[in-house]
Amino acid sequence: MLSVLIWLPIIAAIIIGFYPAKDIPASRIRLASLTVTGLVLLWNIFILLKFDLSTPGMQFQEYIPWNETLGLNYQLGVDGLSILMLVLNSLLTWIAIYSSSKDTERSRLFYSLILFVSGGVAGAFLSENLLLFFLFYELELIPFYLLISIWGGEKRAYAGMKFLIYTAISGALILATFLGMVWLTGSRSFAFDAVATQNISAGMQLVLLIGIVLGFGIKIPLIPFHTWLPDAYVEASAPIAILLGGILAKLGTYGLLRFGLGMFPQTWQIIAPTLAIWGAISAIYGAIVAIAQKDIKRMVAYSSIGHMGYILLAAAAATPLALVGAVAQMFSHGIILAILFHLVGIIELKVGTRELDKLNGLMSPIRGLPLISALLVLSGMASAGIPGLTGFIAEFISFQGSFSTFPIPTLLCVVASGLTAVYFVILLNRTCFGKLQNNLAYYPQVSWAEKVPALILASLIIFLGVQPVWLVRWSETTTTAMVAAIPPIEKTVIAEIALK
Repeated sequence: MLSVLIWLPIIAAIIIGFYPAKDIPASRIRLASLTVTGLVLLWNIFILLKFDLSTPGMQFQEYIPWNETLGLNYQLGVDGLSILMLVLNSLLTWIAIYSSSKDTERSRLFYSLILFVSGGVAGAFLSENLLLFFLFYELELIPFYLLISIWGGEKRAYAGMKFLIYTAISGALILATFLGMVWLTGSRSFAFDAVATQNISAGMQLVLLIGIVLGFGIKIPLIPFHTWLPDAYVEASAPIAILLGGILAKLGTYGLLRFGLGMFPQTWQIIAPTLAIWGAISAIYGAIVAIAQKDIKRMVAYSSIGHMGYILLAAAAATPLALVGAVAQMFSHGIILAILFHLVGIIELKVGTRELDKLNGLMSPIRGLPLISALLVLSGMASAGIPGLTGFIAEFISFQGSFSTFPIPTLLCVVASGLTAVYFVILLNRTCFGKLQNNLAYYPQVSWAEKVPALILASLIIFLGVQPVWLVRWSETTTTAMVAAIPPIEKTVIAEIALK
């Protein structure tokens, strides 16, 4: 059942990429890719509806022996931590393909790379084996590099190479940590349940956990490892930016929760105060730098850094409510960032610029882009955490769950949330309102086909804001069990770490 989510897009990518017929129209390749991703999305929804909310552990498990000598087996499963991420992956992949140009150059390579990314990300979220996770985690590296470097903007080569280097370092750190975990525990398997990290000394647990935090921190990214993000997001085309911000970053936050908190619960408590402060600093930094931007796409990119800080804070607090909020924030941030990048892409296509100093009056009902501007206002409000939208409920749960444990960092994140409203007010005021200059005449009309992705995402943002139970119900049982597994911290553990 779960293998379909991985291998259907990967097999489709191989067929599309190596199909012997030449001169296949780009529109036909796009339609085939849309059909495949649509089927994957429907299958994801089917699994979501069959998901047992009362079971905290893995469900729909699959196991096939692979290489017992290496301890590598094909083990898949889904729980409350990954179920929403799978839906997010398939949804945003469909939207990225749908919103891509019908005349995309080298379309066979373009769509096959996106399908490879979709299958690899799904495999990472489903893996129950450390080495299998790493293989799928690295599978998206080269496809994303090519998607940025070939179909990106003027500085695409630089942005693609920077992304490649940072992500390769992230993968090296994670692999080294996984190997250390298996070696130090004496396990002969990389299976999650076979790696008993509690048998490792406290000092070595701390070293391994730091490796996990740094490895996944680059992927999220957290400051100061964030410098690849604005270049990659800005130079990538709008559909690829949707995948980068909406899906790729979630592999980092998922990894922190699954392998950091999940496998080192006691040591996690020791570094939690540092992580909470780190999250608050990232949130404040992302908001302040976003305010200073003149390029609206770069502004949205920096806003992502701030929202990732909220997730790190909630993960550090590790209360049942905070972890539910972290998962909700991961999903909400994905769909909000996706609609923002899609709308920015439409504005750039129709107006010809992303510069705040040149944009004005897009809300004009006759000569502007009124519906696109209205959707931009909605998505800006969602990102700023306005009540009634999904961004608010995710942030509220995260902050409420974190305040009792880390009050000061939580208050700093609340301030960052207020700053989010500041830079979105700046963006909306300068782009949507005001008077169009006469020499601009009329902007090209936006077709309904171009509006569909934004309308789907906007409907989700409103629905989940009004009915948040559909956002939080999936992860409650799993996150509660994760918190219950955290042992009380002991002074002897801290002393042992200090001595070693």
